[in-house]
Amino acid sequence: MKAIVLNKNFQLENTEIEKPIPKDHEVLIQIKASGFNPIDYQMIENELERKLVSSPILGRELSGIVVEKGSNANQFNIGDEVFCGSGSMGSNGTYAEYIAVPEAIVAFKPQNISFEQAAAIPSAGLTARQIVKRLKLNDNDSVLVTGATGGVGSFVIKFLIANHFQNITATVGSEENRQILLGLGLKDHQIINYKEEDLVDNLLNTNNSKLFDFGIDLVGNYMSEVTANVLKINGTYADVTALISKDAHETLFNKGTVIMNISNYSYSINKDYHYYKENLEEISKLIENGTITPPNYKIVGDLSLDTVLKAHSILKNNQTQGHKLIMKH
Repeated sequence: MKAIVLNKNFQLENTEIEKPIPKDHEVLIQIKASGFNPIDYQMIENELERKLVSSPILGRELSGIVVEKGSNANQFNIGDEVFCGSGSMGSNGTYAEYIAVPEAIVAFKPQNISFEQAAAIPSAGLTARQIVKRLKLNDNDSVLVTGATGGVGSFVIKFLIANHFQNITATVGSEENRQILLGLGLKDHQIINYKEEDLVDNLLNTNNSKLFDFGIDLVGNYMSEVTANVLKINGTYADVTALISKDAHETLFNKGTVIMNISNYSYSINKDYHYYKENLEEISKLIENGTITPPNYKIVGDLSLDTVLKAHSILKNNQTQGHKLIMKH
């Protein structure tokens, strides 16, 4: 089968490899669409992320069709349309024509959306679902979401609004992204452009000059410092990027803040597969019944090295403009 593989020099290249054979409890999926994530290029460039490479084929979310089953796989039939986040749990990644994964992490694709839309869900959707569930927000809590129009941020906003939670402030960097959040249901006064002067004051003004109870930081670096500055004593900082700065860490420590680390990867370490399936099924129901809308996406190209390199460049330069990047197979 065709695949884009990471060679020994950590360079990506086109190649042909053997199609994987599903193990007893696995299904073989013909990939119809796959999503790109920042971790894909970070695994190539960043030593911390490089430790997570367990397959020479990168890519960790997909939608497709079940074409073969292991001897003890009985949850799906040949021809079923499915989607999943493969993480490092598959026999290979998603930059390929086929993937074999434990059927325990696979869910039926929402019936009312395309393969491309379904492939845009797993990584961002699972991360956002984990954030909202673990924070256990009360109605009167105030929450700041940085990077709110990215893949995870958009889902966070959708889940919060679906739960009738209103006390939200979100940051954007452009008028286009402001319009995206207005479309999701936020009001104009809840959206702050992080490029404007007096950012901290602007954020606090949206919260009646009070410090925030919760900060969901999806940007890191400078924005981790801003988030730390506007959190109350004993507040909660959800760290999704692992890009928290030294100054932010010091501020959070001095405030006695709870730092909640968010990682979908952690569940795969213990082979806690039901986490993936159950949460994907929950998201699927919310989309099928119209409670939340599927993510915005942009097709970068077909299964090729050019497509992968182009997508990695767009992610690295933060040029997604609120769209999930998708490769069509």
